[in-house]
Amino acid sequence: MPMKILDVGQCGFDGPRMSRLFREILDATVDNAATREVAARRLRDGKYDVVLVNRVLAADGASGVELIGALIKSGCTTPLMLVSDLADAQDLAVAQGAIRGFGKAVLDSPKTFELIRKVACGGPANNSDR
Repeated sequence: MPMKILDVGQCGFDGPRMSRLFREILDATVDNAATREVAARRLRDGKYDVVLVNRVLAADGASGVELIGALIKSGCTTPLMLVSDLADAQDLAVAQGAIRGFGKAVLDSPKTFELIRKVACGGPANNSDR
């Protein structure tokens, strides 16, 4: 069964690019959500292996870190990862309960795909080098 990813808050350029890479490299099914409300609804209605949240949601400028915190507080048990190149944003997301994510600068790196694969399969994420 293919991995199922929910990708939240990407812009019209990055979202399709990420979806294509995840389908091709990870053989994943990718659903997209532009806003917090759509993400919450998709999580209620379906099961995902991992949720990737952009640092700033392109549709409305909302904080991805705040979204991660709200999802965790609401009882979300799906692994959440922030998509950001900023180390301080990653630190804030981890403090909210996320798994340290990755930035778009390393989006097409084999390490990024391996990290997503490990997290989606419930394995430990050893990404201290990010």
